[in-house]
Amino acid sequence: MDFESIWSREQNGEQKEENLLRKKMAYPALQQDQKTDVLIVGAGIAGILCAFQLNRAGVDCMIVDKGEPLGGVTKNTTAKITVQHALIYDRILKSYGLEKAQMYYQIYGKAVKEYKKMAETIPCDFEEKTAWVYHTQENGKWEQEIRAYEAIGILYVTEEKPPIPVKTKGALGIEHQAQFHPLKFLTYVLYHLPKTVPIYQNTPVLAVDGHTAKTPNGTITAKHIILATHYPMVNVPGAYFMKLYQHRSYVAALDNGPQLPGMYIDEAENGFSFRNYKNLLFIGGGAHRTGKKGGNYHAVYTLAEQAYPQSPVVAAWAAQDCMSLDGIPYIGVHSKAKPYLYVASGFQKWGMTGAMAASLVLRDCIIHGKSEYETVFSPQRSMWHPQLFINLGVAAADFVVPGKRCSHLGCRLKWNSQEHTWDCPCHGSRFHKDGSVIDNPAKRPVSSKK
Repeated sequence: MDFESIWSREQNGEQKEENLLRKKMAYPALQQDQKTDVLIVGAGIAGILCAFQLNRAGVDCMIVDKGEPLGGVTKNTTAKITVQHALIYDRILKSYGLEKAQMYYQIYGKAVKEYKKMAETIPCDFEEKTAWVYHTQENGKWEQEIRAYEAIGILYVTEEKPPIPVKTKGALGIEHQAQFHPLKFLTYVLYHLPKTVPIYQNTPVLAVDGHTAKTPNGTITAKHIILATHYPMVNVPGAYFMKLYQHRSYVAALDNGPQLPGMYIDEAENGFSFRNYKNLLFIGGGAHRTGKKGGNYHAVYTLAEQAYPQSPVVAAWAAQDCMSLDGIPYIGVHSKAKPYLYVASGFQKWGMTGAMAASLVLRDCIIHGKSEYETVFSPQRSMWHPQLFINLGVAAADFVVPGKRCSHLGCRLKWNSQEHTWDCPCHGSRFHKDGSVIDNPAKRPVSSKK
């Protein structure tokens, strides 16, 4: 069960009406060749918000998706809207300098404000909350992050004992952030897009050749193409198979859990997150690289049982996130060889705010030929980061070991016994037991035989 499942469990009249509204939104598959100014490949949150921003600016655009809108990773989220992305600012400051650190903060701040403005007219359970990142060890990162906040000009608050079932050393907060129900929000946006924005579902893009996207039942020619496909479907040029890897993390929704005053996340990658949705408490954790061992659901369930034995788990789901080499998303021109092709990926587990930021950046790139923030997110920035060599090492190790192979680039798949899937540790593709594709970059199924 995911956000969509939780939505379907709700019983009041407004939510029943929204469920009926969503059922009405059935889109056709592409049946003939088409032309548009901007083709958006992918009908998740990034693609839908790009279409919204471009349409509002008077740009002709179109959306296609291999499945149904909102049927992919967008519904598997904890749906936090925030400029605070664990401990990111000290790292950006040291790697790229004060100006780019401030630009990163500014564009994400604009994204938060854009959500707040849209939520004034969109019923989506939008709630303003303080975002907190807590730490459990004295490792110096905390003090460095606070100094980075002060240098950048980020207002913050601190808390010595956050009300969560983890022994901490304190928490660092940013006020006036938010949480919401992403499917309610996006369903409304989709439904109110004008008919001049065609949407085609069950229309996989098989290849991009210049300005033309090829699908099973026709081609689409566009001046600009945005790949909002979670993991970019065009790997070369751009070397995204080296620049991206994927992470899985797990969420349990507890019935009648305690009401927390904010949203909480551990600064450690394998820590836990907490936030409420109505009478539910969401606990996230168990994170690991896709295809590798980790805490999985077991870590989340164990904490839930120990900390809140009177609050049963009523839903659970896993998120799949694209991770960049340096902790900053890739938003902008896909590669120098393809200046008409754009990408939005590598949101680092902050896809809700990142997707809105991407829609603002890409809108300006397409309309004005540039964005004042594009240098921060440029997909052409240096690849020389320690994570590159980790990615290459994982790929090398899995190429030489015999076993079931991924249809993407041939890495050895690992059996995920908790989710009963075949997972690729190299690039994060996932397959059902029968070999059909769950998560990209793989496009083709694999053999169902072990």
